[in-house]
Amino acid sequence: MARKLPAADQMLRLDNQICFAVYSAAHAFNRVYKPLLDRLGLTYPQYLVMLVLWERDGVPLKEIGEQLFLDSGTLTPLLKRLEQAGLIKRTRSTEDERQVLIGLTSHGHALKDKARSVPPSILAASQCSVAELTAMKNEIVALRDRLNALVAE
Repeated sequence: MARKLPAADQMLRLDNQICFAVYSAAHAFNRVYKPLLDRLGLTYPQYLVMLVLWERDGVPLKEIGEQLFLDSGTLTPLLKRLEQAGLIKRTRSTEDERQVLIGLTSHGHALKDKARSVPPSILAASQCSVAELTAMKNEIVALRDRLNALVAE
């Protein structure tokens, strides 16, 4: 017969950690996304940048970093690879030369059509309804925002 762990030890069980559930779910997502994004020639972080740019083209580098929670040290090499692939172009703002604007090339715009197959594939792989996934996403975003607010204090 299994011995019941004290409450203090129960809290330290791996399967009781929400951080591990989120972490391992992220890995599962990456495994599902990989073959889909390989067809587009993108890594997952590059896909996120492209999502930002497909929403709004000509975005300041700083804004992309803020939206994706990435610092410039992580974002810059990512953008260099997207530029080398001919998907984006980096230009200096005419109003403020210190500001770098990230824009899509015609090839980057065209890739959006190929990327339209990704969300339905993820939906099918999840075996959830749109409403279920939306509710989960909203809960996770609320949790993320509360944690970020705590760290910012």
